[in-house]
Amino acid sequence: MFICPYLFRSNILFRNPTSYIRVLHASPGSPAVDIYINNVPTIRGLAYKNFTDYAPITSGLYNIKVYPSGNTTRPLIDTSLFIPDGIIYTIAAIGAPPNISLQPIEDTRRPIIEGKTLLRFVHLSPDTPNVDITLPDGTVLFNNIGYKQVERYISVNPGVYRVQARLTGTDKVILEVPNINLHPNRFYTIYAVGLSSGNPPLQVLIPLDGNSYLTP
Repeated sequence: MFICPYLFRSNILFRNPTSYIRVLHASPGSPAVDIYINNVPTIRGLAYKNFTDYAPITSGLYNIKVYPSGNTTRPLIDTSLFIPDGIIYTIAAIGAPPNISLQPIEDTRRPIIEGKTLLRFVHLSPDTPNVDITLPDGTVLFNNIGYKQVERYISVNPGVYRVQARLTGTDKVILEVPNINLHPNRFYTIYAVGLSSGNPPLQVLIPLDGNSYLTP
């Protein structure tokens, strides 16, 4: 994955950026992609499950085109997106082909209680029904989460966790994830991606969010 250095000298990112964005490729079955912002090649070769680094950007309306990597004949996505002032966004390419779209997900800035961790869940698996995210003992962390839904951050103790995704209202576990190491004074998101009844399979991505460094 390559973030074009020209982005930092062009009209895409101005001298006084007020917001930050990163991009997540969460479209199962889609190839690696190149992303053009206002017709400037900005990101090249972003593969499925990968994130870009955060980049500073000024508030405004942007045209975003997403192409199969190395092929600008026909975009997979051609849309406009407004970036508000003072926002940290993860912009996810979601949905299985040909139903691909961009979903901006705000990495909300909020204070962290000293020594605690803030955790949330985002459902980006297009064929997976509503789920509960639980601990193995049945403790529910996030309840009845549907596709495209973004949960609010909750405060948890740092440590190593094992979490399960269960079909909502049942004990049926469709995914179990061990050894999730959550550090104190950080923000994390559990992104569910992939397909529960196909390939690539259902799995989670757990990045450190940008608000870990840009809290109030």
